[in-house]
Amino acid sequence: MKKVAHSKVVRIALLIGVVFALLPGDLRASGGSPMPRPSGGSSSSGMPAAPPKTPEEQAVDYYNAGLKLRDKALALQKEAAQASNEKDRAKLEKKAQQEFDKAIAQFRKATEKNAMFHEAHSDLGFALRKTGDYPAALQAYDRALSLAPAYTPAVEYRAEAYLGLDRVEDAKQAYMVLFAGDRGRADELLRAMKGWVEERRAAPGSLTPDALQEFSSWVTQREELAGQTPSVSELQQRQW
Repeated sequence: MKKVAHSKVVRIALLIGVVFALLPGDLRASGGSPMPRPSGGSSSSGMPAAPPKTPEEQAVDYYNAGLKLRDKALALQKEAAQASNEKDRAKLEKKAQQEFDKAIAQFRKATEKNAMFHEAHSDLGFALRKTGDYPAALQAYDRALSLAPAYTPAVEYRAEAYLGLDRVEDAKQAYMVLFAGDRGRADELLRAMKGWVEERRAAPGSLTPDALQEFSSWVTQREELAGQTPSVSELQQRQW
């Protein structure tokens, strides 16, 4: 009986040894529980692990994500303007607003990660303006320009926000700044002013009819003057 018992023990021991030998190394070393992966150093593939992103790098990622959403929203708005019926137009506008809302969330995260990121503040203002939140848009533009006073995209877009609030004198001042320093942005703002005048004629805001007509005349005069005044780049080309 002892020999039989001994042989059974030997067979069991051998069987356990075979099973144990077939277990993965990390299971054998930990007694059946996975070993925790080493932190840092290298990845499971043996390649060096990527260092964690800095807040500034994370801000750039959020900003770029916001730009993609912004551009998608703008494309939807353009499609809405070309829609053949009101139902499709309203549907596309709603989708555009949803994309702008998503962009706002990404731009906010970018500014939270990097409060000095003036481009993110400016594009936050852009998306807020497109949703009709002009006061919040102005705050974002003001922050962008406090960080980078010469950042002309924020100057131009803030002027469009001024128009949304019927602050035509502020918009005029912005135009004059752009006319002296960035003719391309000045021309863009002038086109926005002309469009705004047409919108206000169809749906008057807080301006009186006389004030609206006065601003319209000013826009026409500035357009004529712009056609007669060469830009800095045009002058440089002439010198060459």
